[in-house]
Amino acid sequence: MPVDLPQGVSATVGENAVTVKGAKGSLTLALKSGIKVELKDKQLEVEANSTAEGLNAVAGATRAHLANMVTGVTKGYEKKLELVGVGYRAAVQAKSLTLTLGFSHLINYAIPEGVTIETPSQTEIIVKGIDRQRVGQTAAEIRGFRPPEPYKGKGVKYSDEKISLKEAKKK
Repeated sequence: MPVDLPQGVSATVGENAVTVKGAKGSLTLALKSGIKVELKDKQLEVEANSTAEGLNAVAGATRAHLANMVTGVTKGYEKKLELVGVGYRAAVQAKSLTLTLGFSHLINYAIPEGVTIETPSQTEIIVKGIDRQRVGQTAAEIRGFRPPEPYKGKGVKYSDEKISLKEAKKK
């Protein structure tokens, strides 16, 4: 299944890599050996060169990565996190995110390259970027500082995450 390149998106196919450029920036994907990518009529086609075992799966993954890159350079990606708990706060200061999560110390998280973090309120964090993997990994690292606990639901959670609460111990 080919990957369509919308208006304003260009792709450069090299020997070992594919570069996709759009309005929000450019991304590069290194190609595994045995995978061939061709640019035909504003579409990227991914094929496996040989019938080696597992190469079709790698070709499918490469196609999915290219589709994610095209979406990233046109629309971008965004993950929303919420802080649930009394006194839990977040603030962005220059190139770091400062979190107060009920520990005896503040957590200073250095914002990685290619990712922007916004805090519209003290209990909301929005992670944005053009690389889907980086955005998801950054959001997962922030959530990892204090994942939601199963009894009261306190912690850092994704905005669309449902937490099933456990019942407390009975006497």
